[in-house]
Amino acid sequence: MISGTDVRERWSTSVRSGCRALVGVIVIAALSSIWQLKSSAIAAEVDAADVVAPNGFAEIIERVRPAVVGVRVKIDERALSDDVQLGPPSSSGSPLDRFFRQFEISPPDDAPSQPGLTLGSGFFVSGDGYIVTNYHVVANGKSFEVTSDDGKVYQAEIVGTDPQTDLALIKIAAQTDLPYVRLAKTEPRIGDWVLPIGNPFGLGGTVTAGIVSARGRDIGEGAYNDFIQIDAPVNKGNSGGPTFNVKGEVIGVNTAIFSPSGGSIGVAFDIPAETVRLVVDQLKTKGHVTRSWIGVRVQTITPALAEALEWKKAVGALVAQLEPDGPAAKQGIEVGDIITSVNDRGVKDPRDLARTVGSMVPGSSIKLGVFRNGQERSLTVKLAELPRSTQAKAEKPADPSERSALGLTLMPSRYVAGAGENGVVIADIDPEGVAADSGLQVGDIILGVSGRPVNMPGELNKIVSEAVAHSKRAVLVQIKRGDATSFVAISLG
Repeated sequence: MISGTDVRERWSTSVRSGCRALVGVIVIAALSSIWQLKSSAIAAEVDAADVVAPNGFAEIIERVRPAVVGVRVKIDERALSDDVQLGPPSSSGSPLDRFFRQFEISPPDDAPSQPGLTLGSGFFVSGDGYIVTNYHVVANGKSFEVTSDDGKVYQAEIVGTDPQTDLALIKIAAQTDLPYVRLAKTEPRIGDWVLPIGNPFGLGGTVTAGIVSARGRDIGEGAYNDFIQIDAPVNKGNSGGPTFNVKGEVIGVNTAIFSPSGGSIGVAFDIPAETVRLVVDQLKTKGHVTRSWIGVRVQTITPALAEALEWKKAVGALVAQLEPDGPAAKQGIEVGDIITSVNDRGVKDPRDLARTVGSMVPGSSIKLGVFRNGQERSLTVKLAELPRSTQAKAEKPADPSERSALGLTLMPSRYVAGAGENGVVIADIDPEGVAADSGLQVGDIILGVSGRPVNMPGELNKIVSEAVAHSKRAVLVQIKRGDATSFVAISLG
């Protein structure tokens, strides 16, 4: 017979045993969880290391560095104008030159070590001696010397140049087994590793490393470039040198740096490989670049312009002027049209339009999407070959005549020598007026407002008064500056 004491003791023993077993299970489960978490963390660390921690670039550099060369150019000083210094990034007064001066952008080519000499970089794109470099490295050169990575020196000749993209193709006479590199077929991503190689300060093949900082940069070098920004050190003498990805492919050509001091501060600009490929192919076969053209001068659509035009968003290219004998003028395009697409591909801005059209074959027909007078329509335009452009000269302002409702002092163009018969000339701008911050300048000729021609100050005032009466928030003003016309949106407050 079991007594109550025995029952209590057995029950206590059973409870203690059960508790010990339960605690053991919990401890084992906890240790298992901790180990799983630790294992997951270790796995995550390994995965992350595989992605972001390179083992070094030595193997890549060993493979591609022999294809990079130094370029030494003797300048024909007689070809330089009085206001151009030796070894400039571009001709004086060009868009790139003005950008350099305004934003302290410097070409990464070496200052001449002696009068009449410039230094730069380049790279072989074929085994038979074709070398890509910058146009501004070889511009005005009378002789060209190339030094390979192994120290051999060759004389080179210019095959062709393209100032629009600052690219040049030169060639040496040598055997057909020279080391060369390939242009990348895919665009780099922001954050990708990049490896510039060049001839900084004449030191010979020098390697630096960094990442892609941004794409699609506009540094004022015309309509056909869409620069890659990198943070790898690029210095004077790197002009024309390649920037590689970790596959050993050329993603761009070094052409400019941001440098208040003249040395690298980690902001450099590369011509993309796709642009290089298109240009080099034509230079190699024809010695020059042929681009298509539709004969329009276009401008960026700002939010204010979009509102004044009653366009849904600030994209597209606004036609500011038609070339009299251009394809667009002959085939239905009008001033004030917004070009919204090419062959059903959307147009972001004027540069996008220029690059798209410029890459097409002259003589082919394209379909343009156009927004006009509140309606979208489609027009077919046959492309022509781009002719040589001419520089325009600005006219001088006239004496003040009559104050307009926009805070502008205007005078009929026919009373101003050289201003023509149409429009009104801006003689003064009231700093407190509504047009003060619009971008208008003294000497501009106002041709029309809101699609209506203006030849007298009173006509402008009438159109503005009607716009105010109809609760318009802005008016669209067509202006002529020199030989170029454009549109400005002026808020009515």
